[in-house]
Amino acid sequence: MKVYHYDAFSELPNMGNPAGVVLDADGLTTEEMQEVAQKVGFNETAFALASDVADIQLRYFTPGHEMNLCGHGTMAAIGALIDRELLSKDAEIRVETKAGILTVNIAQDVASRAMITMQQAAPIFEAFSGSPAALAEVIGLTEQDIDKAMPIVYGSTGIWTVIVPVKTLTAFQKMKPNNASFPEILTEKPRASIHPFCLETVDSAADMHGRHFSSPFSGTIEDPVTGTASGVMGAYFATYIKPGETDLTVEQGLEIGRDGRVIVHIRKQASEMKVAITGTAIFVKELEV
Repeated sequence: MKVYHYDAFSELPNMGNPAGVVLDADGLTTEEMQEVAQKVGFNETAFALASDVADIQLRYFTPGHEMNLCGHGTMAAIGALIDRELLSKDAEIRVETKAGILTVNIAQDVASRAMITMQQAAPIFEAFSGSPAALAEVIGLTEQDIDKAMPIVYGSTGIWTVIVPVKTLTAFQKMKPNNASFPEILTEKPRASIHPFCLETVDSAADMHGRHFSSPFSGTIEDPVTGTASGVMGAYFATYIKPGETDLTVEQGLEIGRDGRVIVHIRKQASEMKVAITGTAIFVKELEV
């Protein structure tokens, strides 16, 4: 099986978030997709299939299980289709996912790079009623590191994560997740990941800084640059910090040498918040599985 390795949310190979892409997945069973993802070993491998209800269907697998939606996997898959001239650099397509049918827009920037904008599912937030001290401890912090001026909540734009506001950028350097213990703390949603953020950034052009620690069921420890969680983070910003429409730049991956950027777009349509993310994807190499 030929798998293309792409790095999403970066213009440089070996930065951003690595993903595997399989473009000829129609003949694969779910079990075979899971086996391929396990052998590839990336946080996500995306599989492109024909769709009866959209232009394309994408399925996403961690080494441990299937995900309903994946931002960086989508960026990688669309990037692979563009590079092989199966999609134009200027196009709008509908993508079938297990989180629903989502719109993806592709546009060239001034440097002729394909900028991929991916709609996300409508944001949902639910209260975290567990212990902030225990939550801090499970990612290597103390309760004093958490910014109590903002709420800790479960959030989803397709995948559930726990948004944890942190006071300072320096706290991110000392984070060490104990992923196996996450379900004990996240009793409402034991399969959720944990996504700490702060408003202090390394890059002055960025608005938010984050890290993303994987659910123990996924078979990975940390996701370098997360599209869906960045979308949740943008929706959190527009809900709890500064209500209204906005465009935000999220920086992530710096602590593990995988610097990347995600642009988050928050718009209002009637009473519903619309979330989309924009990023890039760059080809790294072919893998044989």
